[in-house]
Formats: sequence, structure tokens, C-alpha cells
Amino acid sequence: MSANKRHNYKNLKIWQLGIEIANDISDILSDFPKHERYDLSSQISRCSVSIPSNIAEGSARTNKSFSNFIDYSLGSSFELTTQLLVAKHRKHITEETFNKIDNKIEEFQRMTMSFQNGLN
Repeated sequence: MSANKRHNYKNLKIWQLGIEIANDISDILSDFPKHERYDLSSQISRCSVSIPSNIAEGSARTNKSFSNFIDYSLGSSFELTTQLLVAKHRKHITEETFNKIDNKIEEFQRMTMSFQNGLN
């Protein structure tokens, strides 16, 4: 693929999965306690939205620059897992809920790393 070719982010499976994860997180956060609204739940929401947002933003760039945005998206996915572990420890989410979303995040990470390798 040409280094100058741009990607239509809406057609990328990694972006689609990122949107799915962000929407799942939104549903999960509706059950969080009010005292977490401005702390953990806000942070979880921001980083989950950051996953597909960085893919969309980077898709308009060259492959080299796009790869950097993919790194940001991956970083947000690892941050999200960490925050969900904290939420599970605080009993805001169940083990089952954690495992379900964590499996999607791991799938996103595998797909995204593979996609990124194709850019380089």
C-alpha cells in the first residue's frame, strides 16, 4: 500500500470493534455508583472513546503517522483494561462483565497490532 494512501476509518474492522467497546463501556458505566462519576467512570469513558477516535484521526494521515495514532489507540486499550481491573476490585463490575469486555479488548489489540504491522 502506498505511504500516501488514506484509509476510510469507518470500513476498518479495528475502528468498528473500538466503537463496539466504547458503547459496551457506556452501558457498563450506567450502573456505576454516583461517587465514581467524576473519577474512575469518567476516566474509563474517556479512554474507551479514545480507542476508536485515535484510529479515525490517524486514518487521514500518512501510514507512518497513522501508525503513531494506532499506538495511542493501543495504549488507551491497555489503560482501559487496567481501569476495569480497578473497577472489578472495587466491585463496580462483576468478574463475568470484566471477562466479557476484556476478551473484546484483547481481540482489538491482536487485530490492531496485525493491522499496524501491515502499515510498516
